[in-house]
Amino acid sequence: MCLDLLWGQKLYQPLRFVLVLRGDQTSILVSTDLTLAGPEIISLYGYRFKIECTFREMKQVIGAFGYRFWSKSMPKLKRYLRKTESHPLEQVKNEQDQKRIRQTLEAIEGFVMCSCIATGLIQMVALTFSARTPGLFSRYLRTPSKAIVSEATVAVYLRRSIFRMVAQHPDLPITEIIRSKQEKNTNNVDLLAS
Repeated sequence: MCLDLLWGQKLYQPLRFVLVLRGDQTSILVSTDLTLAGPEIISLYGYRFKIECTFREMKQVIGAFGYRFWSKSMPKLKRYLRKTESHPLEQVKNEQDQKRIRQTLEAIEGFVMCSCIATGLIQMVALTFSARTPGLFSRYLRTPSKAIVSEATVAVYLRRSIFRMVAQHPDLPITEIIRSKQEKNTNNVDLLAS
């Protein structure tokens, strides 16, 4: 059953309510997009769990939201603004400060983008190599899968074996990038890509 109703306090807006019966469970889903049909809303809601799981993996395994980029030019942001107050970012008039703020936001976006790529790569490794690499199954899982390992398991495996892989394949592009970034005269051999 699908029904459009006005909802809210004083500022009423139309919402689409969808009644979902699944076995003996009853749920009501709500959408602000009135162009979607009931089955589409149910299907899209089903993706929510996958999206939440991906965010959890990005946060806990990859550290995608653990960035610490900041600029002295960035004003202190207020969580709750009154309607008459302007946003603190709108008060920054100095062009150099605005440039620094943009660079900070670009660094944050770049870090999160690289984290998304890393998450996708780890998922591809899990899907592609789970059957071929018994070393991936060395970690205890509460709900072990006999077919595909989790992103966390792949990340642990890569953390343990990345330096060995780099040493075995010195011609890899990633090894060359790491070596080009290292100081040439460092005395600590443990810091170098082997």
